Amino acid sequence: MIVLRRRLLIWLIKAYVKRWRKSIAIYFGIGLFVFFLFNRILSYPITRMPFIEKEIIGMVGAYTADRLPAEILNKISRGLTKASDDGKIFSDIAQKWKISPNGKGYAFFLHKNIYFSDGKNLTSKDIAYDFSDVSVIRPDKYTIVFNLRDIYSPFLTTVARPIFKKGFVGMGDYRVKKIKLNGDFVESIELYSEKKKKIYIYQLFYPTDTALKTAFALGEVTKITNLSDLSFKNTTFSAFKNTAIAKKVDYDKLVTLFFNTKDSALSSKTLREGLSYTMLDNFDQGERNSGPLAHFSYANQGGVNIYRQDLEHAKLLIEGSETATTEGKLSLAIDTLPKYEKTAKIIADVWTKLNINVEIRTVNQIPSSFQVFLGEFNVSSDPDQYTLWHSSQVNNITNYDNKRIDKLLEDGRKELDIEKRINIYSDFQKYLLSDPPASFLFFPYYYEVSKK
Repeated sequence: MIVLRRRLLIWLIKAYVKRWRKSIAIYFGIGLFVFFLFNRILSYPITRMPFIEKEIIGMVGAYTADRLPAEILNKISRGLTKASDDGKIFSDIAQKWKISPNGKGYAFFLHKNIYFSDGKNLTSKDIAYDFSDVSVIRPDKYTIVFNLRDIYSPFLTTVARPIFKKGFVGMGDYRVKKIKLNGDFVESIELYSEKKKKIYIYQLFYPTDTALKTAFALGEVTKITNLSDLSFKNTTFSAFKNTAIAKKVDYDKLVTLFFNTKDSALSSKTLREGLSYTMLDNFDQGERNSGPLAHFSYANQGGVNIYRQDLEHAKLLIEGSETATTEGKLSLAIDTLPKYEKTAKIIADVWTKLNINVEIRTVNQIPSSFQVFLGEFNVSSDPDQYTLWHSSQVNNITNYDNKRIDKLLEDGRKELDIEKRINIYSDFQKYLLSDPPASFLFFPYYYEVSKK
């Protein structure tokens, strides 16, 4: 009986399969497909689903499209060359370069596998630096030649500037997704990286630190940068919960005490030397740098620091200067940018102890006329400082006129040999500090505040 039932069951199954075999095959196939599809979908979020991180960064300033902060430009493109932290030059989108025997021609040979963010292959036609007194030849698709009117050794640093096509299309990790303008000024710019799965939105319209700090407190931005201090109303950002604070050094600016060398008092070299000996060995506001060249520059081989604070020696020099002997008690006015008022007061306190009358005046820009100005200058990765100290230059705000320094600056920007340039700028720094048009103070600290 059991055998009959088993046979009957087998017969029924065979009959069912025979009748519905097409439907069974179809639904089996559909089920198998659905199984693998769901298996793939369920595993995708864990291993492959992109997580897009977004950061909204606020900055103080007014920026035009061709004057954006380097932090933004370097994210969205690259230059023919790139500079290391100490100023040495290396290849970037150019795999190599060749300088002509007369030192005026620069041929750059491009990598052939560099692409813009829109997918277009970079060619020599895409390189359009706006240089004056420079002619350009493009011998082939991946070669570009610049012919300069005169020898200019910092040229390799100049072509480290990021290259763009129209619309801020570059070759960096990030592409410009959106840009908002207010007249000629950029209000915000949004960057996106498919590779890094990250969005940066830069808000660039804040007029003051106070406005920027308020925006962070209200949650309008998730990060603020280039703050000179952490104070906010009656508290400090250090007291904010879920807030990260980073203290950094701005190596692009060197805070400097400029002397007007044409002033009746400060025309005295002895007086300027004496004032230089009054500078503190360390400042709380930044990382000390006592010479015109950055202490980490490849051209700064001597580690010059001849003006360590020596108040006794300073007093002798100040009292022995022609100004002190002919006019009696010395009076000096320090014009300072608002962010360096604290430093100005520290210097004024030292000078007061040396029987100098000091007046501090706050200014928002370089004054057209001053005795002493506490400000800053932009530090290039190249040691060339021709525009700052050469007697022929309008940016020589100290009215400095030293023929030896003029000659060294002229030679430095015409010498192509690295070792010879090092020797030239070593002499430049040594002789400039022996006849100081300024006291070089520090690279300023700044703060970044962000949401955790």
